Amino acid sequence: MKKIKEKFKKNKEKKYFFLDLQNRTFKSFFAMNYLEKLSFEQKQIYYKELCEMISPERVSLFEKVIEERTDMQCVVVENIYQSQNASAVLRTCDCVGIQQVHVIENNNTYQINPDVALGSSQWIDLHRYNRKENNTLDCINKLKSQGYKIVATLPHEKDVYLPDLDVKEKMAIVFGNEVEGLSSDLIENADMYMKIPMYGFTESFNISVSAAICMYNLTDRLRKSGVDYHLSADRRIETLIKWAKRTIRRSDMIEKELMKRLFSIK
Repeated sequence: MKKIKEKFKKNKEKKYFFLDLQNRTFKSFFAMNYLEKLSFEQKQIYYKELCEMISPERVSLFEKVIEERTDMQCVVVENIYQSQNASAVLRTCDCVGIQQVHVIENNNTYQINPDVALGSSQWIDLHRYNRKENNTLDCINKLKSQGYKIVATLPHEKDVYLPDLDVKEKMAIVFGNEVEGLSSDLIENADMYMKIPMYGFTESFNISVSAAICMYNLTDRLRKSGVDYHLSADRRIETLIKWAKRTIRRSDMIEKELMKRLFSIK
């Protein structure tokens, strides 16, 4: 493990890598992130070229779905270990228009069950935090630096009910694992605490059910609030490009050729 961590440190400057703690191996990717080299206008040209390789029906679907995508609200899951719950959360986020999901992997590796996710993972931006033994603060600090309020989903002396939560601010809604809930680091650093009204004997919902209830309520109220919840122009075109690439076979090879032909980028 020590050798893996040393190699990880040496490759920190590379953008495409991950540490596979489950298999105790280091893996790296050397694909070029071409989008960083393109202007907004060039990204539009590139997307138009990609659309020529996709059916008009699929392009129309992209344009329809992107109009309801939002970064105003995102989801954070901490240490989920049941793949069916992890996958159900992704599926819910795609269905309600949440584009970003942040995954904290301190003790449990986030695994996707394809029979539950139904391909939803390819349409959202999945951010994984698994470089350390405790990655919670890295995730929280990153989101706060982007202007998000951290909303912990648990009963608390300062909690508010879900219907009373103000949707006009950027929010990261955080869900804990199936047994222990949220970590002390997350609870202590949360900006707000929220709970779902309940009227029965059972103390809590299943995490995937909680996420579905919360995110449907919040995104529905956000769309009715009058706030501009849409993706920025740059986020919009980059997301469309990602969706197009995931639709096209051998898209990395095609991308390389297009970069060379359109923009003389090698």
